Amino acid sequence: MPTELTAFSWLLGSWVGVGTGQYPTIEDFRFAQEIQFGNDGRPFLSYWSRSWELDDEGERIRPTATESGFLRPLPDNECELLLTHPTGFAELWHGKVEVTELEANEITGARLTLATDAVIRSPTAKPYTAGQRLYGLVSDELLWTFDMAAMDRPLSNHLAARLQRSTGDE
Repeated sequence: MPTELTAFSWLLGSWVGVGTGQYPTIEDFRFAQEIQFGNDGRPFLSYWSRSWELDDEGERIRPTATESGFLRPLPDNECELLLTHPTGFAELWHGKVEVTELEANEITGARLTLATDAVIRSPTAKPYTAGQRLYGLVSDELLWTFDMAAMDRPLSNHLAARLQRSTGDE
């Protein structure tokens, strides 16, 4: 892996789990999610995520969101994240990674904070204007949260999830 990605190496792999969603304009919901961070040897990470709404028994009801993109490291542990969504959005995020815990030269605790630098919407996309994300490695789990400003509402929490590394058996 390129040395520029060392501080982001804890993200690599596949992650699966569940989360909750809410926003002032919708009913609360639960969702299942799969995330993959990969690297092909070049100095960036590829990113892909998909999720499904869950019923009260934890069964998948329907697909809810898909996004894909690339995380590019910058000097001083900063980064940019470029994301696209099939619902008519493209986003440029800017952020910073902080390693909070190391054991035997392996990252066992970290956090990545991101904020939108630009949001581009197609004419048919809902009015979404800004976001903040936080990803954290805590006890070998990937915890993340997403706050958004949309539908003429100020920035407020929309999604949060707890994911575990996938072994491919899910």
